[in-house]
Amino acid sequence: MMLARVAENLYWMARYLERAEDTARLINATTMMLMDMPRGASFGWEDLLKVVGLAEPFHKLYDEASESAVMSFLIQDERNPSSIFACVRHARENTRTFREVLPRESWEWVNELYLYTSTHKSSALDRRKRMEVLTEIIRRRQAVVGLLSGTMSRDEAFQFMRIGRNVERADMTSRVLDVSHAVNLPFQGGQFTDLVWVSVLHALSAHQMYRRHVGVHAKGHKVVHYLLNDAQFPRSVRHCLTELQSALGELPGQGPQRQIVSLIRTLDAVDGRKLAANETANGGLHGFCDRLQSGLALLSGAIAETYFRAAHSQPLSQTQFQLA
Repeated sequence: MMLARVAENLYWMARYLERAEDTARLINATTMMLMDMPRGASFGWEDLLKVVGLAEPFHKLYDEASESAVMSFLIQDERNPSSIFACVRHARENTRTFREVLPRESWEWVNELYLYTSTHKSSALDRRKRMEVLTEIIRRRQAVVGLLSGTMSRDEAFQFMRIGRNVERADMTSRVLDVSHAVNLPFQGGQFTDLVWVSVLHALSAHQMYRRHVGVHAKGHKVVHYLLNDAQFPRSVRHCLTELQSALGELPGQGPQRQIVSLIRTLDAVDGRKLAANETANGGLHGFCDRLQSGLALLSGAIAETYFRAAHSQPLSQTQFQLA
């Protein structure tokens, strides 16, 4: 078994990189919705902060949840440990510290990602340039993941990165789903409601696969079911949990596996139609996503207790998004 400190840093390196990409995806989705919203509709920036679980830390630093303030907080503000720039910087530090267990090129590519983000983060605050900059951050991060996937042995180091990536990805998929909660339309149903769900699919690069395997119309209940339960789409919550089961199966310790089984049972009970229509008890889709995120936080805790308890304490920034 590799040193707990090394394992934990690799786990968090993967989480940081995934969080940076997924936050960029979330922001791109909201930007698309802003461009497509009908007259009389509004986007609740305060609700978006709640979706990502960052409303409280935001208001410690900013007075008003305006678009410019929220974008600055999520993209470039280093006082927010979950901002894109902060995540890339943390990933760079973890990569530099333990680069002897990683392919040589990985440090160079992560460093290039950091330099690009550092140079262009302010440009991303401009709505006209935002998608271009964030899409390039996504592309560069995916290049790093492709390098690691194509050149690393499937040893313990790889499995801990795989675990970190899929914990973070499952969490963010649930949050992207919940973005629909932040859109206030002047009426319900119709083409504009469908556009919200199309934006959700685009945020996860899921639109084409959804059209191939589900249908051309982005209906809320079908999108919810697809992103929660599709076994083959790599960003669905179920697929992430399957990946976690596989990766944890390569390591000793059963505690995390029990948490995954509990989460899978939660997914098994999902009624996508009722969730999308907010007809279920306990808060509809928003409440379900909150409970799913709580379960993922418990899983993260079980992973830490099983594999990292011997490690030195990590910086406070190495936490999940706070739950709303």
